[in-house]
Amino acid sequence: MNHDAALAFYQQFYADLTLYVVPEVGEAVAAPTAQPPAPTPAPAAPTLPTPLAAAPAPHPATPAVAVPPTPPASRPAASVPPVTPPVSRPPATVPSSAPIPPPPVTRITPPAPPAPPQRTAPPLTETPFSTLGSNARGIVILVRLDAVKFQRLPRHVFLNNVLKAIGQIVEDTVLINVESHLPVALSTLRTKLEAKQIIGFGKNLLDVAVHKTQLYEPVILAGDAAYLPAAELDVIEEDQGRKKLLWNAMKRMFL
Repeated sequence: MNHDAALAFYQQFYADLTLYVVPEVGEAVAAPTAQPPAPTPAPAAPTLPTPLAAAPAPHPATPAVAVPPTPPASRPAASVPPVTPPVSRPPATVPSSAPIPPPPVTRITPPAPPAPPQRTAPPLTETPFSTLGSNARGIVILVRLDAVKFQRLPRHVFLNNVLKAIGQIVEDTVLINVESHLPVALSTLRTKLEAKQIIGFGKNLLDVAVHKTQLYEPVILAGDAAYLPAAELDVIEEDQGRKKLLWNAMKRMFL
């Protein structure tokens, strides 16, 4: 049978069901057509049997309407900025025969450092010193000690014994403590203290005797002043050999 006849047959066979037409390939699906429900026949009165009636003619099938596919919405074309072609530059030509000169070198000469200020030593006549005692006989004893030890020097046992050996006492001498690393000037001692005989217990105590004398060798300085250089008192006290050298030098100077 043809397509319409087959459709009508199945619609009659499946009267209570809704049929859908499967579209063929390439066709859009048609919207299903709702079939009206079949009327319910009223109960008939009992009658004598009658010959079978012919089957009712099926309802003409509603042809499927193909719905054309909806075309996709067209999108506005995106605006593409115009492309600027690159500007071609001629390549730089370097002559292969001529050498490229190096860049000039700038030499920076640093300024010369300033010369350090020249320090001049103060005159030795201004070397500070402190004194103890009087100058009855013109005997001066030079030392370099701290202030506390210098105040105790008149009671130094070894110094008193040395002076007694030549017939002198501490009270008749002037004790001078040189309070600088520089020596005191002989002219200062002669002017202020009338020094005639000077004993130095230590190094670098008298200016004119720094480079001209040796330990335990008495010398005559300018102005007829005698000077005897020796080691420190504490050093001589602990060394018998230095004691003998000091005694021999003092005998030549005082006796």
